[in-house]
Amino acid sequence: MPYVVERKPLTLSERLYFPQILAGMRVTLKHLFAPNVTMEYPEQRPAIPAGYRGVPTLVKDPHGREKCVSCQLCEFVCPPKAIRITPGEVPADQTDRAHVEKAPKEFDIDMLRCIYCGLCQEVCPEEAIFLQNQYSMTGYTRAEMVNDKARLYELGGTLPDQHFKWDKKKAAAGHGNAH
Repeated sequence: MPYVVERKPLTLSERLYFPQILAGMRVTLKHLFAPNVTMEYPEQRPAIPAGYRGVPTLVKDPHGREKCVSCQLCEFVCPPKAIRITPGEVPADQTDRAHVEKAPKEFDIDMLRCIYCGLCQEVCPEEAIFLQNQYSMTGYTRAEMVNDKARLYELGGTLPDQHFKWDKKKAAAGHGNAH
């Protein structure tokens, strides 16, 4: 047996639609004179919260030396396998890197695969990879979204070395040979 729902009859104002049109215009006028809450991106950018994990980049030490020693820990720990490293030899004529056995010949991060987890930064023993505050990476093709070694250094730049790790090793190596 069907259940019939009785509707109440429309009032005169509801049948004319005029009060509803005025109510809609009132909302429109209220928003017209209210302060603007829209952010004009990219001229205005939102504040970046502390601890934000943005684009992974490679950094150099204060002397402009490459910090990455191609240990490949970041490649192994990356969950989506976005990092690809091809190890290479360090030229023998670079005496300031005498304690380093290898350096990356190629270092690529596929930003379409990267999930910005930060594991690469946490696992890096040389503090060579950092997540920067940049959050708007765009490109027209998939190839443009793969950052190579040169682009990673361009984005990362130079960060102060907290431990002066290489300078201590170099000084210790030179000290050991003098005795």
